[in-house]
Amino acid sequence: MNLFYHDVTQDLRKLTPTSLEEGQFVPSDPRRSGILVHSFLPVEPCSSLDDAPITDSLRSLFYPRPELRMNTFISEMAAQFRQSAQQKASSSSSEQQVVKQGDVPCDVCTGTRLKALKSCLVCLESYCETHLEPHLTRAGLKQHQLIDPEENLEGRMCVKHDKLLELFCKTDQVCVCMLCSVLDHKTHDVVPLKEGYEGKKAELGKTEAETQHMIQKRRLKIQEMNGSVELSKEGADREIADGVQVFTALKESVERSQAELIDTIKEKQRETEEQAEGFIKELEQEISELKKRSSEVEQLSRSEDQLHPLQSFTSLNAAPPTKNWTEVRVRPPSYEGTVRRAVTQLEETLRKQMKKLLEVDLKRVQQYEVEVTLDPDTAQPDLILSDDGKQVKHGDVKKYLPDNPERFNYSPCVLAKQSFSSGRCYYEVQVEGKTKWDLGVARESINMKGNISLTPQKGYWTIVLRNENKYKACAVPSVRLSLKSQPEKVGVFVDYEKGLVSFYDVDAAAPIYSFTGCCFKEKLYPYFSPCDNYGGKNSAPLIISPVNHTE
Repeated sequence: MNLFYHDVTQDLRKLTPTSLEEGQFVPSDPRRSGILVHSFLPVEPCSSLDDAPITDSLRSLFYPRPELRMNTFISEMAAQFRQSAQQKASSSSSEQQVVKQGDVPCDVCTGTRLKALKSCLVCLESYCETHLEPHLTRAGLKQHQLIDPEENLEGRMCVKHDKLLELFCKTDQVCVCMLCSVLDHKTHDVVPLKEGYEGKKAELGKTEAETQHMIQKRRLKIQEMNGSVELSKEGADREIADGVQVFTALKESVERSQAELIDTIKEKQRETEEQAEGFIKELEQEISELKKRSSEVEQLSRSEDQLHPLQSFTSLNAAPPTKNWTEVRVRPPSYEGTVRRAVTQLEETLRKQMKKLLEVDLKRVQQYEVEVTLDPDTAQPDLILSDDGKQVKHGDVKKYLPDNPERFNYSPCVLAKQSFSSGRCYYEVQVEGKTKWDLGVARESINMKGNISLTPQKGYWTIVLRNENKYKACAVPSVRLSLKSQPEKVGVFVDYEKGLVSFYDVDAAAPIYSFTGCCFKEKLYPYFSPCDNYGGKNSAPLIISPVNHTE
């Protein structure tokens, strides 16, 4: 009897009124239950049958002890409860997410672990939605600090004092616990973790902005590099096409010159052979005639007839009609200079092809012609500018002009009004009749006061003429230029992205010099200096002239 009451009591104690739906107390078969429905009450276990409580509903005693049998009512009720509890747990689990790789798991879940919803900094555990409920409902646990799920909660504890890191030492820039602030950081500037976080958050925002700026700059640099690669590819394709065209023409010219050379030599040899064959034929014919005459003479000398030899002697003794071969020679033709003349002709062909190639190159840059006019606000006071801003020369009388920050005050120089900070540009300047001049481009931030230094490091990319015929490029070190002829018109071409400044002899369609690999970061201005006039010897002006596009 004790076992019966104990089992029933344990099952009943697991039940609560709210956990059972209405009707769950009704047994499937009241007649088999042995207990009235309205008298169902929790029963305490008894030590003996005599101790069994007697109720109004149960007044009978049994002697001897009856055989115990399963109470189907209690069994069915417990089974329904277990099924309901399992369904509730299953429903709760299905609504929550099973932990995946990278998620923080619930530290309380057994079996299938669910994804943690919050972590408790006091308990140092992470909880799913189900196991988090006590922290949301119980007064004592509501005071605990909950944060988003964290994997390493131990990292939030002070390793020295095993206390929560809830303060920030601004002096040492470390997180500390309450004991650390009292013992080790007593004189330091210690603030609550939240305040330290807010300060760092502002710094992080600034760092993030700087990082994004750096990312953007690098993206722009990538675009710039891709653009440079594309420009390089365009240039490479163009040069390959031009090179193939030129070398194909040269190859054809070489093959043609070789064939002509061979034909010329063979023709001379054929003429020599024909001449020799003609001479030999004549000689053989004369030999035949002489042999015939020799035979006749021999017959007459052997003849016994005295009359016939005397009658024929006159005709046979006369000189035969032969040619005097003493001075006749078959002279081998002279082949000397034949190859040289062929090579000279080939060089002429190469020169023509080279000129065509240079004209193509000049024509290519001339398409980037831009309008250029001189800026009087930058002109050194000794210079005289034309009204249209296209000519400049050095005057004999110095003008008194405002010393603007953008005006050259010593060197006889002037800049153009126009500037370039991208793309390509080309313009031409007439330098005919001058013995000294400077031409090129200058960056915006050049020093315009005092004596200037024409070097790329100082912001100038120029070529100059000195002493009528001495040309040089103002690089570091300077480069002496050997030109076949003195340019009368100079073309200036700038490719900003490629870092290229090139100069051309327009009339000869020949390149003079190129600054390559330049790194332009500022605006570029066309730069001109007619230099001193030296008592009229260098009085001719520099003239910005319209481009006559090469045909």
